[in-house]
Amino acid sequence: MSTHRVETRYDDIIKSQSDDRLYRGLVLSNKMKVLLISDPTTDRSAAAMDIKVERERERECYCTDENIKYPKENDYNIYLSQNGGRSNALTYVDHTTYYFDVTPEKLEGALDRFAQFFIAPLFTENLTELEINAINSEYEEYVANDAWRCHYLDRSSAIGHPFSKFATGNRETLDVIPKQKGINVRNELLEFYKKYYSANIMSLSILSKESLDELENMIVDLFCEVRNNEIEVPIWSEHPFKDEHFRTIWYIVPIKDIRNLSISFPVPDMRQNYRSAPAHYVSHLLGHKGKGSLLSALKSKGWCNTLLSEKRLAARGTNSIFNITVDLTEEGIKHIEDVVLRVFQYINMLKLKGPIKWIYDEYRDIANMDFRFTEKFSPCNYVNFTVQALQIFPMNEILCAECIYPEWRPDLIEEIMTYLTPQNVRIHVVAKAYEDIADETERWYGTKYKKMKISKETMEMWNSAAFNDDLKLPPRNKFIATTFDIKPQTNIEKFPIILEDTSFVRLWYKKDDEFLVPKAIMNFDIFSPFAFLDPLSYNLTYMFIQLFHDSLNEYTYAAELAGLQWKLDTSPYGIKLFISGYDNKQHVLLEKLMDRMINFKADPKRFEIIKEKYIRDLKNFAAQQLYQQAVYYLAALLAEQSWLEKELLEATAYLSVEGLQKFIPQLFSKVHVECLIYGNVTITEATYIRKLIESKLTTGVPNIIPLLEKQLLLFREIKLEDGCHFLFEVENNLHKSSCTMVYYQTGLQSTESNMLLELLTQIIEEPCFNILRTKEQLGYTVFCRIHRTSGTQGLLIIVQGDKHPQYVEKRINLFLDYMLNHISTLTEEQFEKYKKTIATSRLGNPKRLSARCTIYWNEIIDQQYNFDRVNIEEAYLKTISLQQLLNFFKENVHSKTRRKLSVHVISTATSTENNSPDNTTDKTANLSINKEVKKIDDITSFKNSQSFYPLFKPLEKYFLRKGVRSSKL
Repeated sequence: MSTHRVETRYDDIIKSQSDDRLYRGLVLSNKMKVLLISDPTTDRSAAAMDIKVERERERECYCTDENIKYPKENDYNIYLSQNGGRSNALTYVDHTTYYFDVTPEKLEGALDRFAQFFIAPLFTENLTELEINAINSEYEEYVANDAWRCHYLDRSSAIGHPFSKFATGNRETLDVIPKQKGINVRNELLEFYKKYYSANIMSLSILSKESLDELENMIVDLFCEVRNNEIEVPIWSEHPFKDEHFRTIWYIVPIKDIRNLSISFPVPDMRQNYRSAPAHYVSHLLGHKGKGSLLSALKSKGWCNTLLSEKRLAARGTNSIFNITVDLTEEGIKHIEDVVLRVFQYINMLKLKGPIKWIYDEYRDIANMDFRFTEKFSPCNYVNFTVQALQIFPMNEILCAECIYPEWRPDLIEEIMTYLTPQNVRIHVVAKAYEDIADETERWYGTKYKKMKISKETMEMWNSAAFNDDLKLPPRNKFIATTFDIKPQTNIEKFPIILEDTSFVRLWYKKDDEFLVPKAIMNFDIFSPFAFLDPLSYNLTYMFIQLFHDSLNEYTYAAELAGLQWKLDTSPYGIKLFISGYDNKQHVLLEKLMDRMINFKADPKRFEIIKEKYIRDLKNFAAQQLYQQAVYYLAALLAEQSWLEKELLEATAYLSVEGLQKFIPQLFSKVHVECLIYGNVTITEATYIRKLIESKLTTGVPNIIPLLEKQLLLFREIKLEDGCHFLFEVENNLHKSSCTMVYYQTGLQSTESNMLLELLTQIIEEPCFNILRTKEQLGYTVFCRIHRTSGTQGLLIIVQGDKHPQYVEKRINLFLDYMLNHISTLTEEQFEKYKKTIATSRLGNPKRLSARCTIYWNEIIDQQYNFDRVNIEEAYLKTISLQQLLNFFKENVHSKTRRKLSVHVISTATSTENNSPDNTTDKTANLSINKEVKKIDDITSFKNSQSFYPLFKPLEKYFLRKGVRSSKL
């Protein structure tokens, strides 16, 4: 161990009883705080550095990956990519985090490169310009994001306070204005770096498989080289909002058709009181969803659908904001003052009753239970969590400080409550209805709004808010687990087995012998041929699911607080039910859900409210991120059965509560349930669950019959015509960016094609980002990934930015030409390194019960049943040759027989030069659409002109679905 460069060492860090990792805290001689985490079982190493710098100062200073020791361009990212790693950075209000992960064997090399960012970065003129362009692209992506727009409108109103600064940055603030003022941005970056990149305001967290002593020796000499300028952490001593900012209401016009009400109050920053977390008590009650809650009272009036209560940090110092957000209905927006009145009535009830210890005891006990049985996070997520905790909490409490609440401090709860008054209120109301009255526009995001002082009469009404008999404290929680025993069982099967198989239910079962936590997961896939028969059926199924959740909010919220999660959702073939968490009382929740499902009666009032919201959501499709729209169109073009949002929207005209009530018995009249029960569950308990499900169905649904074999077949995928390039274009008038997506269909999944495609993607991924995003600046969102569905797969490349898709696709084609040469010239050593990276990332064991269950469940619902896929495919990976990969790339991406589909989402929101097809510095490029490209003008006609891939054949050693295996005459 290094001693002369370590000022203090901590080996008493409090951790969960279930945590088998080892921890050591250090304070280096340069005052940098360090957490070392040793986990011999990890398959990934990760590190994160956090700097206490305000976002508006830091935004210009994303670390470049060039430094004096490693001056080669993109050396850091190339090193990580070739060794199974990735990197990123996150900016917050008052700190910034940089992080990476990598294979453990290559940690030391990655750390050396990482450390140089904070010791001797170059900040070259070229990379400074590229980063400014990237920041501007990111800014343009958020211009149509309503949450971002409202956030910056709120910030901009704190005139004169640092909180009001435009922290995101764009080309105007980082390039145009500095040049006008004669400011050299690179010089400013260097000055900023020299001043603020100081070891005494930095924290470092590292997780790897090495021992604590080995990790300490690895990092001490490296990071002690970071300068310590003894800088004081900037603190805002004053709250961003002064008295004149309160008692105001802002009417804000959104991009999407949404209706939100935000009620906020200034509160002190009580992070120093983390052991009691007084704001948690208040937000727990104001945000409660159970009987007697504020949400239930507002829903009973037909004024809202959801409510969220939280404290958020404005900045380090004495500055926080307590916020209540309400999703308003059509009726609710007519009753803004009444909604706020109910809020103050609830607050007054809390003040009258005072802090109640049993409420604190209850959520404290749940928090202790969750901390005791905390499962592992991914290494990247864990170092991000711990590195930020290092900046705030005492070293020995960094793991538990935000997880448990050991102190009961009613005095601090009462102090928080004193700030929640009409005198301190700020109100934002967001709705399309305010377009005609908006008379101001926020500078950076163009948000239209109207600001008004709240009237004297309204203030008097809120100040004199009486108590409301509908508002009550929540009852005691009956779902809190009381037993945590790990149930014994011998001869545990390695993979899920079919425990029971009836005409209605097939039960897969696996007892957990890996994580050993008192938790279980139950998955139910309920096949019904009526669920998505046509757009109206789809809408009725969706409405049933939404109303089902809505009707159970009060009952199940207590279960969710106690660590029991559940969800009913659509699946490709019907509906799926998911329950997870502590196994102790899962069966109670399941029985309630099944009873309600079978005997469901729709509330006509809630039906109309949720129908109206559903219609708005469908109309808001165009406001979604463009790359999400592109992937949606890809699925619509290739799926055997799919309904477009415009078809669903048209079918909403036929939605009625009477029609839904008739539809529900039909939905369940022909079903088959595929079920997986996994975790701390015995065979007897799993069998009981199967009997419960089948009994509820067969006794509760009149004339129910099982499905035939042909009704249990999976959908197939369109097989693109060999040698064809299809193009689908669609316009978007809300986003300034456009999106280019190209998809190369490689065919049916198999052990061979799976590994070749994964290996190809691993090799292409980093150059794709570096060339198309960093060098060519084609967009902020650039990625390459595998697209898998219905037993088929292919290579997907997406670029979202301000360049026209025709031009971007030309650049993607040239990039793939480059990749042909790149792959052809790989050395055997480089190729083997990529293979090892794939093997390491795939062979890594899941860290949590839920992750393991997802692996099993995907094999079951995809009807592939290859539970040992990792080992089978990893063994094949070792046999792949470079020539084999090159042939695969040529055949599927770079040949005349390749199958290609492009989706272009083209912005019409701006007429700037960037949006023109001939926007390029390469004047010699031919930008006209290739005559061989087949344009898709009608989706249905296109799909009718193509054939289908056959269904994927599962492993023979596992059974098919119940009906499928008896098809012989």
